[in-house]
Amino acid sequence: MTTPTLTASAAPDRFRLRSRWKPLEYLFWCLPAIAYFAFPGNYLLLSQIAITGLFALSLDLIFGYAGIISLGHAAFFGVGAYTVGLLGTHGLGDPLLGLALAAACAGLLGFLSSFLLLRGTDLSRLMVTLGVALMLYELANKFTSITGGVDGMPGVDVKPVLGLFDFDMFGRVGYLYSLAVLFVMFWLARRLVHSPFGLSLRGIRMNALRMAALGVPVHGRLVKIYTIGAAYAGVAGALLAQTNQFVSLDTLGFQRSADLLLILILGGAGHLYGGLVGAIVYVVMNYLLSDMNPQYWQFWLGLILVLVVLFARGGILGTAMQWIESNRQRARARARTENPA
Repeated sequence: MTTPTLTASAAPDRFRLRSRWKPLEYLFWCLPAIAYFAFPGNYLLLSQIAITGLFALSLDLIFGYAGIISLGHAAFFGVGAYTVGLLGTHGLGDPLLGLALAAACAGLLGFLSSFLLLRGTDLSRLMVTLGVALMLYELANKFTSITGGVDGMPGVDVKPVLGLFDFDMFGRVGYLYSLAVLFVMFWLARRLVHSPFGLSLRGIRMNALRMAALGVPVHGRLVKIYTIGAAYAGVAGALLAQTNQFVSLDTLGFQRSADLLLILILGGAGHLYGGLVGAIVYVVMNYLLSDMNPQYWQFWLGLILVLVVLFARGGILGTAMQWIESNRQRARARARTENPA
């Protein structure tokens, strides 16, 4: 009779152990600080990496953990960007207010669209997400008096962060601001995926019917995570609008959604850090290849992506984790062989 009690009391301990920060994680978050001093002339590029990483993190929450595939995730990104743009043009350019309202608007759109999205299979979900993004794109293109259409919304007024730190032309404040927001959002996402709610999402991704038979409200959990992922994407779009002080129509474009899916596959879905690693590799490759070969840089980028998919199907991070785990298993087997007692 004591075994169930021990198991129940040990469950929170297992959650705490799984959620503890690893040494490699501390090392990873030291890299952005090093990059600030190592690359003083590339703050705009570093800001782009941070924003893209947050955007990839938003897709990882719904695709890597819940198994909801999307080709229209840019819809939420664009809603967040245009929310900040409209606030800035009306004299409400406080950065933190813009982030909060962008998350709320994108999350509301995600919540409303989730009831259509979650009814069908993966193919129908692809079509619904793509359709929502295309409709928003055309609406933004039609109402030029509000959005600026293809000309975009230039001169978005963004006030200093906390009333103290003004966005400079070199991008220093923009990079530190984007990095701080990314870290806070990542910390929240990390707590989420290591909670019982996050573990239930993994179970739903692997076998939704079995989780429903166990009494888990599958549809409700999917609606919640899709809404959270949409809000995260809205924050990423808001960051782009605030750091660039400009909103263009391509924030809602299909190309941005397609690139995001490539980034997540490149880094490794379902690991949180996979989206961040994929964003670093993709943005840096994009920058270097376009600088080395302006005419055919997309060919080399496509070739690298094909090679990664062929030889590292779990993405960069997933393949690295598999390699580390296989080495650990070999070491344990060797230790058992050498010390059978």
